[in-house]
Amino acid sequence: MRRASLLLFSTVAAALLIAPGAHAVIQLDRGIAGARIGNSKAEVRAALGAPRQVTRRNTDFGRSTTFAYPGAIRVTFLAGAGVTLASTKGLGDRTSKGVGVGSSEQDVIDDVPGVTCSTVEGARLCQRGAQDAGERGTIFFVQGGVVTRVDVAVLID
Repeated sequence: MRRASLLLFSTVAAALLIAPGAHAVIQLDRGIAGARIGNSKAEVRAALGAPRQVTRRNTDFGRSTTFAYPGAIRVTFLAGAGVTLASTKGLGDRTSKGVGVGSSEQDVIDDVPGVTCSTVEGARLCQRGAQDAGERGTIFFVQGGVVTRVDVAVLID
């Protein structure tokens, strides 16, 4: 009986230690989970594992590759530039202050330093940073007063 209790305790303790890592961490102006701005494809694979899907296409900024991961995480690379965009629509992805998809616009305003909210071409955005090419920033996409997506990106042009 003692052995079974010890095994159960060990299993529960391990689950509690592992559980926080199951959700991505939104690092303002840096990245999401193991996908940081500037990381190589190999670095992202080492951090997040093999992508569920890989999409390649030509854009106005050159050839891009996007890795899709469980939890609605997408990581985009431009040729020769490393990660230029990390995006999440996952409900568990949060900043250190708890802001993420499902948060209210007011939560973003209250808990994300330096954020400004505006409507751009019909889309409601709350963003910080990335005013000039080469700068990093974080964008919270808002619909109906609620965050639906978070992007961490470097401004290309």
